[in-house]
Amino acid sequence: MTDNQPSIVDEAAFSVRRTIRIAAPVAKVWSAVTEPEHISRWFGRVVLDGAGAGAKGTITFPQVGAVPLQVEAMDAPRMVSYRWGNDDAAGQVPDTVDDRSTVFTFTLVPVSDGTQLTVVETGFDRTSDPAANMADHAEGWVSELDKLVALLEGDA
Repeated sequence: MTDNQPSIVDEAAFSVRRTIRIAAPVAKVWSAVTEPEHISRWFGRVVLDGAGAGAKGTITFPQVGAVPLQVEAMDAPRMVSYRWGNDDAAGQVPDTVDDRSTVFTFTLVPVSDGTQLTVVETGFDRTSDPAANMADHAEGWVSELDKLVALLEGDA
């Protein structure tokens, strides 16, 4: 499996970033980060009411339950942004994306050995405890994206 660096927390920008390499073509990575049936194999169980920007639904995690999810923007096969209402430090998950929600964006770039994927999550300044949420999500992106790499490289 490709060895990737951990997430970077930018406290001044209230953001978390992680860039990884995956030994798989962009088309395969794109499907894995945009199609609910594929996202559900490595992240959380995703249900959306449509495809593309504006689609709404949930991403469900066993330890948290259903978290509201909305596709904010899409530029296939280069970028997709999602807004989710998962203010971990608040102790409860809202029913819809709200003013405490954060946005995470996946950017895909073809490289010689596959795909470089960068995730940037922003908006932590609006959460109940920015430092705690950034730390939690920095760890979460390591865990979740490592599962994505294992899945895609195992299927390669």
